[in-house]
Amino acid sequence: MKREVANALLDIKAVSLKPNDPFTWASGIKSPIYCDNRFILSFPEKRNIIVEAFVKTIKESYPDVEMLFGTSTAGIPWASLVADRLGLPMGYVRGDNKDHGKKNQIEGHVVENTKVVVIEDLISTGGSVKTVIEPLLAAKQEVLGVVAIFTYELAKASKLFEEMNISYKTLSNYSTLIEEAVKNNYVSANDLAKLKEWKKDPSNEEWMNK
Repeated sequence: MKREVANALLDIKAVSLKPNDPFTWASGIKSPIYCDNRFILSFPEKRNIIVEAFVKTIKESYPDVEMLFGTSTAGIPWASLVADRLGLPMGYVRGDNKDHGKKNQIEGHVVENTKVVVIEDLISTGGSVKTVIEPLLAAKQEVLGVVAIFTYELAKASKLFEEMNISYKTLSNYSTLIEEAVKNNYVSANDLAKLKEWKKDPSNEEWMNK
């Protein structure tokens, strides 16, 4: 599954690799990879691969789930599609409370002690997921775990999930994707060392000299 999802992302350029002309993230970090999973929604065949992978992962890892919550905004369409396929209720969590009306941060019918899974599109440092999990826990939801399409496999994210004591699964990951990228000639075998080095410490630009 991880390889099929990785190739789906590469095929439509939802993930782009440029080890010799890196992207600059908002944080200022130079990165050989840029991921825009919103792009998948425009490709029905690839979109279905992702939805089926979500369904399989949730059934296997969190069979007791009672409700799905999407992260705002990227996780909302995926939570909706997957909830429909599983016949589950869904909601979503805003980055902050609305400034009008009921001023909700959590949207949807919330019942205490509901077993929930959070749907995210991308895990980089894990910070955006934390802002979703905290209000769910405050609302007395039982967060079984998080499922995301892709992860950069950064140590910072793993440490954060460990500190929160929250399980997470991803449909594919950086290690699988760069292997498939070399195998299918999206990047050269010579670039693999740079791509692997970047993951060890994204803030250290020495990877560009590999």
